[in-house]
Amino acid sequence: MAVRSMKRKMFAVLTAGASALCATHATAETLRATYALSLMGLTIGNAYAAANLDPGAYKIDLSVKLTGLAAMVAKTRGAATASGAIANASVLPVGYANTTANASETRTVRMGLNAGAVRAVDISPPFLDMDGRVPVTDAHKSAVVDPVSALIMTVPNGQPLVGPSACNRTIPVYDGLVRFNVTLAYAGTKTVQGKGYSGPVSVCTARYTPVAGYKLDSKSTKFMADNRNMEVWLAPIESARIVAPYYISIGTMTGTLVIKAAEFSLSGQSAQR
Repeated sequence: MAVRSMKRKMFAVLTAGASALCATHATAETLRATYALSLMGLTIGNAYAAANLDPGAYKIDLSVKLTGLAAMVAKTRGAATASGAIANASVLPVGYANTTANASETRTVRMGLNAGAVRAVDISPPFLDMDGRVPVTDAHKSAVVDPVSALIMTVPNGQPLVGPSACNRTIPVYDGLVRFNVTLAYAGTKTVQGKGYSGPVSVCTARYTPVAGYKLDSKSTKFMADNRNMEVWLAPIESARIVAPYYISIGTMTGTLVIKAAEFSLSGQSAQR
């Protein structure tokens, strides 16, 4: 159960139509990243991300696979996808889907959005533990992003991609069940060297704030709300004016979870517009 909760938070910490641009030629980018997952210093699996960043639009595919002892204990895997637009330094999701499976159950969450507002949610099979949850209102489902689109963070034109402007933000997230905020604050800059990317990253502290959809008596929610052991390093992607996670560290009830890029590569091609 703890591993399943941890996986949900990975999609959470470790988520509008596409707007046209006026330029004749634009650049489409593909970001591919492989992340190594470890808990208390022990390798537990890998996460794989592929993001297609067309001018004004994006599509992200994310998958998580546990390995070794973690796979033997949990037999859990997951995949998620999201797409939408990037306009006026804002991320505007259109669609989100997330499927998680273990030895006994497979659940799929699908969500449609428009201009930051949730229009439809389908959860199959539905969650049964709905009693005692803080009600989610229509207002809670406005001006939000899904957990996968939350991984794409824009930086306004004229602001540097490394430094306070990369970190300082509050991300309003809705995953189809729980509405929460992730608040990032600038803590410094590091230089990393890795496969596909070597250079500066912005170091951000992170805080989790539950808003709605959570259980009032949930020990894990209270732990995360009080948790000050969370950090994210953001790598700059100049062509798209965004930053994306290179490293995530999260204190959990079972130890520190680390999600670290083992490969982080960007390729581009000219696209006719």
